[in-house]
Amino acid sequence: MESHTSLQLATFGTGCFWCTEAVFQRLRGVEKVVSGYSGGKVKNPTYKEVCSGYTGHAEVIQINYDPALITFDELLEVFWKTHDPTTLNRQGNDVGTQYRSVVFYHNEEQRELAETYKNELDASGIFASPIVTEISPYSVFYAAEADHQNFYNENTGYPYCVYVVQPKLDKFKKVFKDRLKEGASV
Repeated sequence: MESHTSLQLATFGTGCFWCTEAVFQRLRGVEKVVSGYSGGKVKNPTYKEVCSGYTGHAEVIQINYDPALITFDELLEVFWKTHDPTTLNRQGNDVGTQYRSVVFYHNEEQRELAETYKNELDASGIFASPIVTEISPYSVFYAAEADHQNFYNENTGYPYCVYVVQPKLDKFKKVFKDRLKEGASV
């Protein structure tokens, strides 16, 4: 079914953007995923600068999605279920403010949905610790360098991809098998 709805944007940080990009690329209704940086104070930062932790940016992905095929609520569900939102400035062995859990909302509806989902998850007791996910207004997105785009798909044998990204993808595909794009088995 072809959709004629205009695409919308979502911007999420869940730690390393290589993992996040690989997950969201496989969702039906997601048209494009770009890895990059947001939430910092330096214009046009490089990967090396962001990794230093001094720019204030988070590694994020920017998603172009078709709301007729996938809702922002559904994107949030994937966001919350594919990383640990209770660890401050950390995901696994990746440590620093650049790896923070964050939703950069593009409009008031996105802010309200993100806040509601966060509050409901916190109140449910699903997580042993409080959720520390930042929910902040979107301002600027800087695309990461070309070698960081589509990283997992082009580097499946890279050790980080084998030991970190692939297990995350395997879990994601089991939980969200009904929402995968056709042919999204990798």
